[in-house]
Amino acid sequence: MIDPVELLAYLATAIIAAPLLLVLILGSLAIIGTIPSERCTTRLVQGLIGISFLATVAATGIMILYGIPRKSVILSDWIILGHDYHFVLKILLDPLSIVFALLTFVLCTTIGSFVSRYMHKEPGFYRFFVLFAIFVLGMLAASLADTIETLFFGWELVGLSSALLIAFFQERPAPARSALWVWVIYRFADAALLLAAVTLHHMTGEGDFDRLLGTASWPSSSGIPHTGSASFLVGLLLIVAAAGKSGLVPFSGWLPRAMEGPTPSSAVFYGALSVHLGVFLLLRMGPFLSESWGLTIIVLVIGISTAFFASLASSVQTDIKSVLAFASLAQVGLIVTEIGCGLRWLPLFHLVGHACLRTLQFLRAPSMLQDHQKIENAIGGTGPGSLSGWFPARYAPWIYRLAFDRGSLDDMLWKGICRPVISLLEWFNRLDEQWMRFLGGEDAPDDLPITRITADTLNAAISSAPSFDDTRQ
Repeated sequence: MIDPVELLAYLATAIIAAPLLLVLILGSLAIIGTIPSERCTTRLVQGLIGISFLATVAATGIMILYGIPRKSVILSDWIILGHDYHFVLKILLDPLSIVFALLTFVLCTTIGSFVSRYMHKEPGFYRFFVLFAIFVLGMLAASLADTIETLFFGWELVGLSSALLIAFFQERPAPARSALWVWVIYRFADAALLLAAVTLHHMTGEGDFDRLLGTASWPSSSGIPHTGSASFLVGLLLIVAAAGKSGLVPFSGWLPRAMEGPTPSSAVFYGALSVHLGVFLLLRMGPFLSESWGLTIIVLVIGISTAFFASLASSVQTDIKSVLAFASLAQVGLIVTEIGCGLRWLPLFHLVGHACLRTLQFLRAPSMLQDHQKIENAIGGTGPGSLSGWFPARYAPWIYRLAFDRGSLDDMLWKGICRPVISLLEWFNRLDEQWMRFLGGEDAPDDLPITRITADTLNAAISSAPSFDDTRQ
């Protein structure tokens, strides 16, 4: 008879192996120039994702039947330096990871069936499914991660596929500019997660979450007490990474820009799954963050401010996708607030319900606009403004301007982070050129021309507001 623990290890490997095989097959066919038909592509995607889904369901049944609270499986040992330092790809099956994985399968299967009809005869049909497969692999790797290296692997795949899908309509400049800005924010969040990984390795010699959360199953796990500034730094960097990935304040400006992509990608990525990945990280690290009052207060402040700002911004937007984007962000802020209050199951249920609702709303957005226009025609006009009655009349114009400008968060990030970093890199470039001229025996002038391609490109991305006039959306 097969040992259930050993069977769990095989099933856990199959959960990751099936989408990885899908990415390799689709990518290889694209490289050699053999593009299959739409029907064949759809069946291949549904078949391999279905295998992974069935493996997840089987693993869930075995854990419930045999009372196994958690199972950790090592996929690969990257680097092992004695007993004190190693990098490991390891996945974890526990209530949190399984629920998030099942949510990923349900929504991605729904979107896959929708796309097969929505993008029929679209020139980028096959390209969409290649990026879609990469996204599914990244989401599963991140949700099942038991080490910070595995989480970073999935985190990067999700960010890469998301940015490329925002720029899916390459014939228009607005999607490319929006994708560039989203990629900048993702890079900042990725840098925070990478620094957290480096700090964690210096603290413990490994990136296993057991070092921060113990070996108990979620949500019964209790965080390891903070022993110094390094632990606080790890927690702070994880919060920054989660804020950037989920569009929390002050990184909220990228979410409406992400709506430049096709409607299916907006639904499953920025309305349901990708926008909740930072929240998932906070849920996973909740026991560790709750050990510090400082980190708890930071999480609460970010959650409350995000919910308040997104509620104001959503009430004055003029296009349906931006309204849904900020409405999603408001709920994400509430979920983060619940995590900051020390809750575990409530924010998880809130996350699952909100993801399913937003997916439905995004997919139904075009027909919902028609229904709304019919209602307006029937009543002979529109109702009062969304901000009416919220604030005193003398403050309403200022609040409206703040909400309409989306808090000018993008401009603040540009002036406070991007521009100083670019200026520093330009200074290093100048120093490098002067040093090379000196070594070459040439006189180094005081001022050398500096290439400003990156700065100009990003500045164009900030100054250009996204447009949503593409009829295909």
